[in-house]
Amino acid sequence: MGKHVSRRNFMGGMAAAVGYLSTRPSAELWAQGGPAAVAAQRARGRMTPEQYDRMAKLANNENNFGPPASVMKAMNAAWKYVNRYGYPDGNIVQVIADHHGVKPENILLGAGSGEILDVVGTTFLLGGKKAIGCDPSYGSVYQHATAIKADSIRVPLKADYNLDTNRMIELANQRASEIGFYYLCNPNNPTGLIVPKQEVKAIVENLPKGMPILIDEAYHHFVNTPDYETSVPYVLEGRPVIVARTFSKIAGLAAMRLGYAVAPREIIQQMRPFSMGSINVLVKHGGVASIQDTAAQADVKDKIITLRTKTAGELKAHGYDVIPSETNFFMVHLGRPVQPVIEEFRQREVLVGRPFPPMLEHLRVSVGTAEEMDRFMAAFKQIFPAKTRQTSLAGR
Repeated sequence: MGKHVSRRNFMGGMAAAVGYLSTRPSAELWAQGGPAAVAAQRARGRMTPEQYDRMAKLANNENNFGPPASVMKAMNAAWKYVNRYGYPDGNIVQVIADHHGVKPENILLGAGSGEILDVVGTTFLLGGKKAIGCDPSYGSVYQHATAIKADSIRVPLKADYNLDTNRMIELANQRASEIGFYYLCNPNNPTGLIVPKQEVKAIVENLPKGMPILIDEAYHHFVNTPDYETSVPYVLEGRPVIVARTFSKIAGLAAMRLGYAVAPREIIQQMRPFSMGSINVLVKHGGVASIQDTAAQADVKDKIITLRTKTAGELKAHGYDVIPSETNFFMVHLGRPVQPVIEEFRQREVLVGRPFPPMLEHLRVSVGTAEEMDRFMAAFKQIFPAKTRQTSLAGR
């Protein structure tokens, strides 16, 4: 699909690219875990392919089962187009639009939902505006704001790790002139908790009129509770809502980089000049196949929920509290600083998540295959002694 490249398009794309490159991975890791987290990431980068392949990879919320045969077949069939600029792309934008009951004009593709988050930041934060969101959450949004010389207003989670919706709405109204957009990661990363649909409704209905609301639904496909709903219907209502989705999680295409935004036409038009438009042909065809293979998605969801439930139960039986999760990861409370523990797991060939200030005694663990989760539990029991109920209570 051709596109006229104006100076605005070029400069907007460059701005998004500069922001994107400046935030990944070191800047984001620094923001969320400090120099020790950056050092750990660099140590992983120094691994040989053989060392990397031996690791149980439970650090980055990937789909360790990988893409299904249908997606691999579709991508392999698209290799014949890799030497072309203009090529059949599987009609991916129309397929995504049909999937959500919207028009193609409501869809913007990105290199993963990470690019979508950056494009929203560049679109609505230029001129020194601020993003408002909870903390901790997915730090890319806040770090990109810093990279483009904007800022953020971060509202701490409540004691139960849920969103302080009332406080965020209050601040958004009090400081409306400063705010470029409202950010909501639902389910939230790193806690794995949802924002219930009634709270999302309260946010949409009580924010200042016209304030863009970015709702990151990267982990939408793993949710299994009726208290949650996608926010795409708000787009259909014409609300200023931008829903970000990714193929990196349920579809198992993290390294292939494909995500998208669903938003009102006017918002998509504002965002488009800052998009790079650099999606490769293989993942476009793979994305179409993934959307169509609902059975494969259901299978992966079932496996992950089963393994998450099993592992959380084993951790609780060992005396360690786990935050209830609706995603492909969970957080376990260790009772001591998480940073040294990450290296202890690494020495046992298990990669686990980085620190998430201020939850510095909570370890985020991605759900891998059954074999990987067994390796995680074996390593956990070597590192942490079993706690009795009394010991667990005394450590709070």
